[in-house]
Amino acid sequence: MSELDEIRKRRMAELQQQAAMNADPQQLAQQQLAQQQAAQQQAEMEAQLKQAMKQILTPEARGRLDNLRLTKPELVQNIEIQLLQSAQAGSLRGKVTDEQLKVLLKNLMGQKREIHITRR
Repeated sequence: MSELDEIRKRRMAELQQQAAMNADPQQLAQQQLAQQQAAQQQAEMEAQLKQAMKQILTPEARGRLDNLRLTKPELVQNIEIQLLQSAQAGSLRGKVTDEQLKVLLKNLMGQKREIHITRR
């Protein structure tokens, strides 16, 4: 989530610069209100996603996803979307275990080419 925070900070800085240039108090207040609403809406969505993942995944699987999020946030986001869709469709039976998550990760990451080096 650190990337998301960085994007928010950059956007906030851009909006503050624009507001300073315009110097219109009413427009500045509207922009700040819009920023606050967007931030609140984003926080609510993140909380809902986190709650849904708690219901879908075992603690070990959540830990694996949290660790993977540090290196491949796009992959984790795709997995979360896929898990949510499966849960909503009713195709999940019980919580997803760490082993099941490993299988899902292998399927999404695809086959890696194996490199064999032979010395002569």
